[in-house]
Amino acid sequence: MANRTGTYVAFDGLGETDPTKSDFKYYATLQAWSSNKNIQFSLTNSHEKTDAVRDTSKRATLYARIQERLRASKNMLVILSSKTRFTGSVLSYEIEQAIDNYNIPLIIAYPEFSSILNVEGLSGIWPKALTERINKTGVEAIHIPFAKECILNAITRFHVNGEHLSSGKNYYNRETQVEWGLIR
Repeated sequence: MANRTGTYVAFDGLGETDPTKSDFKYYATLQAWSSNKNIQFSLTNSHEKTDAVRDTSKRATLYARIQERLRASKNMLVILSSKTRFTGSVLSYEIEQAIDNYNIPLIIAYPEFSSILNVEGLSGIWPKALTERINKTGVEAIHIPFAKECILNAITRFHVNGEHLSSGKNYYNRETQVEWGLIR
């Protein structure tokens, strides 16, 4: 198996060519945090470890590249919003592969929520691939708001060689979220 050091970032591009109209904007935020010397945030991005793939690439090429990136990933940061499609996006394939073939812990970030204390309440925006897998034994996931402190903590702690999660429905406790200023 490849050296698993990267974080694979997955989101629904919503079929948009304009990245500002899709969840790509959250991926761009991660890149901006990581490149800003004044922000303490580091992301070893699995997407930067392989050749780029364009939306016009053949599906077989795209899927091969996804698998290559997942083999090099220690965890997957999944960005879900109210616009995330239930089916029909590459995101579903990425989740299936991460869980079924690579046993990668998921860090599921929700940009539209300032705190997460009720994972079940978020099930309405989960893609089908996640819904079908989240309760299975061995699936590891933590659900977090899309906040720098949460993301950084989760990607450094929960990975194939790090701390293991008890199920697919973990979240940070209220006290931790208060400490990070997410809850008053």
